[in-house]
Amino acid sequence: MRILASLILVTIAQAQTWTVHPSGTTASLRGVSAVDAKIVWASGTGGTYLATTDGGVNWRAAVVPGAEQLDFRGVHAMDQRTVYLLASGEGDKSRIYKTTDGGSHWTSQFTNPDRKGFFDALAFWNPKHGVVLGDPVDGRFVILTTVDGGEHWVRQRAPEALPNEGGFAASNSCLSVMGDGEVWFASGGTGAARVFHSNDGGLTWTVAPTPIRNDAASTGIFSLAFSDAKHGVAVGGDYTKPTDASHDVAITSDGGRTWTEPSGQHPGGYRSAVAFLAERGVWIVTGPSGSDVSNDKGNSWKPFDAGAYNAVSFTPDGFGWAVGPKGRLALLSPR
Repeated sequence: MRILASLILVTIAQAQTWTVHPSGTTASLRGVSAVDAKIVWASGTGGTYLATTDGGVNWRAAVVPGAEQLDFRGVHAMDQRTVYLLASGEGDKSRIYKTTDGGSHWTSQFTNPDRKGFFDALAFWNPKHGVVLGDPVDGRFVILTTVDGGEHWVRQRAPEALPNEGGFAASNSCLSVMGDGEVWFASGGTGAARVFHSNDGGLTWTVAPTPIRNDAASTGIFSLAFSDAKHGVAVGGDYTKPTDASHDVAITSDGGRTWTEPSGQHPGGYRSAVAFLAERGVWIVTGPSGSDVSNDKGNSWKPFDAGAYNAVSFTPDGFGWAVGPKGRLALLSPR
C-alpha cells in the first residue's frame, strides 16, 4: 500500500523546523539507504521495507514474503529497482535478500549457517562487490564478500575477537567502505570498542583501540563513517544510558590507525549512527535521545533535535533521511 511518510524537515545551517505526520507503519526502522533526492529505501522489524520514488511525498510499505519474523536491520539500494536487505538475528534468522524489480519479487541469497552467528551490517563498494559483517563465531568475526552482486557469498578469514567482543546491529553502520576495497568495522562489548581496517577488500586486517567507553556489554562503537580515506568519526556509548555523553565519540585523521577523543562538546548521549554530509562539510550523529551536528571535523558538537532515531543516510547533494522507532522517518534537507 502507499502511505504518507512521517516527515521531519530540518535545515542544518539554519533554525530547525519540524513537520511530523503519521507514517502508517509501526515497524521499528533501523535501515535506510538514500540513492538520490527522490529514491530512498528503509527497513525494519516484521520483515518490513519501505520505498519512495518521489522524495518522500509517498511511501510504499510492504513485507517480504516468508520473512514476517525477520528483523531487517540493514538495507542497501543501488537504484530504484536493485536493493539488498540484511536480516539480523541468531542463526538462520540472519539472511541476505535481493530484489531487481523494485520489490515485486525477492530472492533469498544467503542464510547464515552458524547457529551462534549473527549478522551486523552490509555494505557495497559497487554493484558487484560487497561485504557483510557478523558477530564472532569460534573466536573470529565473520566476514562474507561477494564479487558477483550477491550470487555467491564467500567467507573470508576474519580477524580474531576478544572474549566479549562483537558488533552492534543498530544502524547498519558499524561497517564502512570506500574506494575499491577499503573497509572498516567497529566493535563493542566489555574491554572492546576497537576499529578494524582492511585495504584489500577484507582479506587482511589491522586493528586499533579507541577511547570510546567499553566498560559493559552494552557499550562500545555503534557506528563509524569517513569523509575521505584519512578522516573518520566513530560514535557509540552505552545504549542502556541514552543521555550519558561520556566517551561517546572518537575521531581519526590517519585512516583509522589511531583514534582520539575530541576535546570539545560531545554529542548529547549514546549515538547509534553517524554520517558525513559532503554538500555542507558537516557531520551528523543521531540516537534515541537526539541528534547533533559538527562542522569542525568532529571536534565539537551541537544538538539540533531531541527526537529518537536509529540510522541515517545522505546523498552527495545533501539530502538525508533518518529512521527510528514506530515507523519514524525524517528528512534532512540541504535547503
